[in-house]
Amino acid sequence: MKPQPLIAVKDVPASSRWYQKLLGCISGHGGDEYEQLIDPATGEMILQLHHWGDHDHPNLGDPDAAPHGYGVLLWFHTDAIDAVIKRAKGLKIEIIEERRFNPNAGHHECWLRDPDGYVVVIVGS
Repeated sequence: MKPQPLIAVKDVPASSRWYQKLLGCISGHGGDEYEQLIDPATGEMILQLHHWGDHDHPNLGDPDAAPHGYGVLLWFHTDAIDAVIKRAKGLKIEIIEERRFNPNAGHHECWLRDPDGYVVVIVGS
């Protein structure tokens, strides 16, 4: 079993471009309502993006019903953490926590906020 998280966003194409630049992933679907982001090295889907309010899905109807991503952290493990952090800084995004070593997990991590307010954690050695 593999997780395939789906987040609701206000602008699917813009969020897709943002995640592609940050993570080095590629579009696997494309569109204004739904997107699949793919790891080009493995061909596996790593994230789904869905436009708020489309297709009457539960919990995706009202973007103002709750804070976006409250209680959810999107974690991405990479063997190229420095490159991802460099791309993040080039995107001029909010960096919640700079790269640091987490001794409990035994890895480095950097905490960011995406354009829709979701917390994204980049993890690596």
